[in-house]
Amino acid sequence: MSTGSSSPGTSSLARLRALVRRVVPASARGPLVALATPTRPGAALLADASSVWVRRLPYVVAFAFVAALLPVTVTVLTNDYRLNGALAGALATAQTAPLLLAVTRPLQAWWVIVTADFVGALILIGADGTPGQQWPWTPMVVLGYLALMLAIGLREPRRTLVGVWLVTGAAGWLCELIAPDLSQPVHVLLFVLSGVLLLITGTLRERGDAQRRLVEQETISEGERARRTLLEERARIARELHDVVAHHMSVITVQADSAPYRIPGLPDAAREEFGSIAASARESLAEMRRLLVVLRSEGTEGERAPQPGLDRVQQLVEATVRAGVPTELSLAAELGDVPQAVDLSAYRIVQEALANVVRHAPGAPTRVSVRAEEDGEWLMVLVVNGAPDGQGSRRAPLEDGGTGHGLVGMRERVRLTGGTLDTGPLPDGGFRVAARLPLRTAGAAPTTKGSSS
Repeated sequence: MSTGSSSPGTSSLARLRALVRRVVPASARGPLVALATPTRPGAALLADASSVWVRRLPYVVAFAFVAALLPVTVTVLTNDYRLNGALAGALATAQTAPLLLAVTRPLQAWWVIVTADFVGALILIGADGTPGQQWPWTPMVVLGYLALMLAIGLREPRRTLVGVWLVTGAAGWLCELIAPDLSQPVHVLLFVLSGVLLLITGTLRERGDAQRRLVEQETISEGERARRTLLEERARIARELHDVVAHHMSVITVQADSAPYRIPGLPDAAREEFGSIAASARESLAEMRRLLVVLRSEGTEGERAPQPGLDRVQQLVEATVRAGVPTELSLAAELGDVPQAVDLSAYRIVQEALANVVRHAPGAPTRVSVRAEEDGEWLMVLVVNGAPDGQGSRRAPLEDGGTGHGLVGMRERVRLTGGTLDTGPLPDGGFRVAARLPLRTAGAAPTTKGSSS
């Protein structure tokens, strides 16, 4: 057997909410995956990376750009373009410092930088050293602007990227109209390079966004399948328990109807009370039949056979042996009065456990044990299979996976009766299913434990 029990049914829904909220576990997020994953506004680039050093990398890179470009820009503007020192410092700060903001809000940083670059180009028109130098964009402006394009492309949608690219080209074209004698092809170079970077990073971002939506949809589908499996099992169990409850209600009806004849000398008030009890029981039976119609799914209209119990476990074991699985049965000779719900649940647990052995571990030696414990207070159902050997080792499992119905059904039956369930793999490669069901009253809250695969 290759499947096991996890937590109660609600665990799948909790797991779904966590996966949808985080999309991919943090442990699986490398730098490239995090780089291609769009982050929420205000969050830093690479904020979803698993490593704290990777998450800090954008800040380090931005600080390195500012630390390198700021003094170089001041020096070039002062020495080469012969701009006033104070004005050069202010202009260099406006053109480079916003790169720190680009880590979390690249579009806002772009508005500041593109404005500072354009104003700087206008200021350099009157500078003495501008003729013969690169204009309208200095080499430092080009380098810082391209770094900014990387941050914008990884964050903003396609429409915004197109707008940024067009504004970049329009600013260079406007500068050429203002001072055609000073203009050089550097603005065309910046326009082309910024477009290439925006195209590459935008494509990377959109690909990551598509992968994120795909994983989210698959997660939702997985959660819906788990919930549908749980609901189907609950409906099937409810249909099976209809016969059990109907039997008890029928007994109540017969006893209430026959009480005036079996007990002589009953007062009229007692006769009326028994009649009222019988009428209520008959009405409850009618309501249960209507409920069964609601619960009955397609293809189950012909279910008329009596519900099985522990008296048919021997037949299950014989059928399993005929399927090629060597199986031993240890069934207590005297179990006492087993409640019908427990009797049915124990049979279904053994049935599903043996079916899993046939499907997932053909040929594995299997042991089935059903006995009473603690002075007849609890019924212990144990199904243990070893690793496939002999003929079974040369046969592949009939199924590599499963629908998940079996273990879900076991958990629901155990929860219904107030027992406990323990399932999980064994060190030797086998699997163990142990159910503890109450033979008297369901005292403690039901629990399940185990692992699923």
